[in-house]
Amino acid sequence: MVNLEKKLEFDHPSITRDSIVVVTGAAGFIGSCMVSYLNQQGFEHLILVDEFDRLDKKPNLQGKKFLQAIDRDLFFSWLRQSRPDIAFIFHLGARTDTTEFDYAVHSRLNVEYSQDIWDYCVVHQIPLVYASSAATYGAGEWGYEDDPSLIEKLKPLNAYGVSKNEFDKWVLKQHSHPPFWAGLKFFNVYGPNEYHKARMASVIFHSFNQIRQHGFVKLFKSHRPDFKDGEQLRDFIYVKDVIRVCYWMMEKQPASAIYNLGTGKARSFHDLAAATFAGLDLKADIRFIDMPEDIRDKYQYFTEAKMDKLRRAGYRESFYSLEEGVDDYVRNYLAVSKYY
Repeated sequence: MVNLEKKLEFDHPSITRDSIVVVTGAAGFIGSCMVSYLNQQGFEHLILVDEFDRLDKKPNLQGKKFLQAIDRDLFFSWLRQSRPDIAFIFHLGARTDTTEFDYAVHSRLNVEYSQDIWDYCVVHQIPLVYASSAATYGAGEWGYEDDPSLIEKLKPLNAYGVSKNEFDKWVLKQHSHPPFWAGLKFFNVYGPNEYHKARMASVIFHSFNQIRQHGFVKLFKSHRPDFKDGEQLRDFIYVKDVIRVCYWMMEKQPASAIYNLGTGKARSFHDLAAATFAGLDLKADIRFIDMPEDIRDKYQYFTEAKMDKLRRAGYRESFYSLEEGVDDYVRNYLAVSKYY
């Protein structure tokens, strides 16, 4: 018997707390936080998709509740055999290493795999949220407006950004769609469960470890005359805001579109490092080093999400400020080695 109370909480009554929800990239940073948030909201019939052989990712899923974990490369054969009644898919899995220059790797995992997810959602009429990226905006020549007419013009600076933009472009050309879909252009996401990301972890994570080890933080010098050292600007968004928006998309299913997902306010890396010191109740000691040459010509000096479309779609919640988000991350996760 269907629990009507559970059903009526959602604008789309086909989704209940007993529904099967798929999360790809589930062992990673954002994906594992999404699993935790879904659990908090009463969703436990989850299908997790990822590579599950990495020991450094295992703590991300410790204590999480789910039905089954399926290896990424076996997922589609499992779907053919099991034919699960899936109510929603969060496609958060991707190759996110911006220093991986082999485009074939990004094309296979970020474009072709995503196309397969999309096609499955079309055939089986499953609503979909997928992760795009602010890396698609490149140096920002066309601004940071999530206007679909601009997507063909964007010039990403690395293979990862190119792959994310190629999928966005492909999506906009499709004549067949899932019943609802949203591509979310994640800006600079930080927060718990990124312990495994090594070089690709957030500057906060690296700053915290440098403070603990050396008592100071090293930031990249600017290699452009219009930006002072440490004053490179990014739109930093706390992962708790990202997963709340993802969940809201499942709950409300507004107009299908590609949406920016940042805070709408660019902040400097200097501010970020200073907030990390503040989270440890320490005086800031920030020093500057040369940026590695292999990323110098691919480095974004400014990103800032235009958030009007998401607000017009009906999302009303406020976002963590940089200081609030970093303080929560440092005090309640990094300082006590805790996972979300």
